[in-house]
Amino acid sequence: MISFARNLPAIQVGQHHVTGYDTAWIHQALTEAAHRAGQSQLPFIEEIYEGVVDYLECKCPLRLLKLEDLYLRIEHMLKKIGCEPVAQALRPLAPPVTISLEYAALKAHHGFELAFYNELLKELRVLQKAGVQNVYFSQVRESVCILLQTTHWDTQCQQLEDELLHFLAKVGTKPTRQGSRIRLVITKHSLTEY
Repeated sequence: MISFARNLPAIQVGQHHVTGYDTAWIHQALTEAAHRAGQSQLPFIEEIYEGVVDYLECKCPLRLLKLEDLYLRIEHMLKKIGCEPVAQALRPLAPPVTISLEYAALKAHHGFELAFYNELLKELRVLQKAGVQNVYFSQVRESVCILLQTTHWDTQCQQLEDELLHFLAKVGTKPTRQGSRIRLVITKHSLTEY
């Protein structure tokens, strides 16, 4: 049997299944919807948020829940309790998603950095459309080694990694290293020039 942290179902965001997430993104989506609806002083936003989390932890019979389905349920619940304007203003936000750059490099093959960047950009657009704001990239060094067909890190590898960081800086905001991962924040305007 598979055990999930806090008994939360995995959330399907595009082709990604996100587990072990915190629920701050749900609170943020509700708060932003209340602001857009002109009800920023909505007194029971915390209770609504806690109700959604309680549903996910205790009442959701699914082990995998599509992000779109979660927001349909939230919207229905908001309408049911008389918060129609907030329901109409609700815009999906998603939990942070981790992308394996190694997988993207394997799809692109040796020496085809352009295909690698195109694949990455395509995936970022899908995630952006789904409401993802925080993307983590794992297996950065492994992807560089695959693209350069090497097993030893050298100056050429470092140069390609720097180029990758530069690319991420162009398509998002301030890519930052967090251990062996890179965090990227994408906004609704991040990927428009590509």
